[in-house]
Amino acid sequence: MRRFFTSGYALLLAAMLLGAMMAPLHAQDFPPPAPRPWSSLNPAQQDVLAPLRDKWDTLPPRRQSNMLQKADHWVTLPPERRDEVRLRIAHWQAMTPDERRQARANQQQFRQLPPEQRARLHAAFEQFQQMPPAQRDRLMQQWQATHPGQRMQFRTMPALPAGH
Repeated sequence: MRRFFTSGYALLLAAMLLGAMMAPLHAQDFPPPAPRPWSSLNPAQQDVLAPLRDKWDTLPPRRQSNMLQKADHWVTLPPERRDEVRLRIAHWQAMTPDERRQARANQQQFRQLPPEQRARLHAAFEQFQQMPPAQRDRLMQQWQATHPGQRMQFRTMPALPAGH
């Protein structure tokens, strides 16, 4: 990790990463929130949102509201969950813009899959994570050597039985 991430930086990237899991809000469904000046935030909110301090008062009220919800949620997370989020943030920041764009596209494509196919992919990923590193490396090398057309066939295959 190039640098230590403060809880504020963690919150900002967590908001980006976790935002995809939340249902989108539609402007016509809710009245616009009122702007909140920085001085009206409580000390815990100011601590978590410190990286936004200089531009907080210029943020649109909806963005302020969204960030306040994230800040309030952040302080309730157990320390090990915060550490997981910090690791994801570090990984995200190390990605190139093209890698981030591809990650967003993959996430969108995953969300459009039928629930049973998402469950199969999630189970296969969990299996992959449980493999010894050498076995994962071999599998990744095989995958990268596979023609993209052949990779599409894997979408319909069931997950490997445990132990493979």
